[in-house]
Amino acid sequence: MRQNKTKRLLSSRALSNQSGMSLMEILAAITLIGIMGTWVTGKIFDKLQEGRQESAKIQIQKLGGMLKEYQLKCGLYPTENQGLDALISKPTDGKNCKRYPPGGFLDGKVPADPWDNEFMYTSDGRSYQLISYGSDGIEGGEDFDADINSEDL
Repeated sequence: MRQNKTKRLLSSRALSNQSGMSLMEILAAITLIGIMGTWVTGKIFDKLQEGRQESAKIQIQKLGGMLKEYQLKCGLYPTENQGLDALISKPTDGKNCKRYPPGGFLDGKVPADPWDNEFMYTSDGRSYQLISYGSDGIEGGEDFDADINSEDL
């Protein structure tokens, strides 16, 4: 019994000698958590931007496939004036496409790029170019702002 009393006395003294964390230790811990959070958030943002770039490349390739199908049926790519809307409804200007499918080549509307900007389309009828201007939406740029061009895919 005396042994139990001694153990309780020792453990209560040990507990009373422990002190909590100091303000400096708490601030240091919060700072480290903040730094780690910033790093993790930056990595997640980078992955999101990389995903958008890959999505833009896939969209350009899919639109390019539809443009090639248009070219096979109509003999030429849609002109710059006709634009990508020629994939939705039969153009009324320019060369008449006799084999234009009744439902068009694309349902609905021409998709926007992953940054919600229109794809830039240029064509002389014999060749075409599709461009997404990247996250900044303006021509040129580097990294995530870089243009994504059908000629580079």
